[in-house]
Amino acid sequence: MDVRYVNPFITATCNTFQAMCATPVTVGKPEVKTGEDPSSDVSAIIGFSGDATGAVVLHLSFDTAAKTATRFAGMEIDPEHPDFADALGELADMVAGGAKDHFEGLNINISLPSVVVGKAHSVSASKSAPRLIIPCKTDLGSFSVEVGMVMDRAPARIKKLEATGAMS
Repeated sequence: MDVRYVNPFITATCNTFQAMCATPVTVGKPEVKTGEDPSSDVSAIIGFSGDATGAVVLHLSFDTAAKTATRFAGMEIDPEHPDFADALGELADMVAGGAKDHFEGLNINISLPSVVVGKAHSVSASKSAPRLIIPCKTDLGSFSVEVGMVMDRAPARIKKLEATGAMS
């Protein structure tokens, strides 16, 4: 996957967590997903269609997910709370939308979020495109962002990224 398509997800993750959860994100080195790892307790998934197809997935432990949802909502939200999945789905939607904003000249649609909650599950990777795992650390805990996209049409241009968390 071209780094020009990964950097928007890194920037969007950093911006979303800073703005919505008041927490900075330290981003580790992205790696190609192998097998079914990482396993997680909560996966918030947004699909892409149009000129690019694929998905972005936020993978979190129950502890990190609960702390993140609580900070995002401004009230205590644990995995049993009725708004738990909605809060995490909304964060994934913001990350996907923020990344999408950097792809000028492409008609990309994002799906409604799907949130999988269950101890140590995995999300199967698409066989049509490699997926990258972007490790992230915050004061709320560690999580990862999984990105897989296939460009069906080259963008007219990609908006210049802010320096915050973007990698070259």
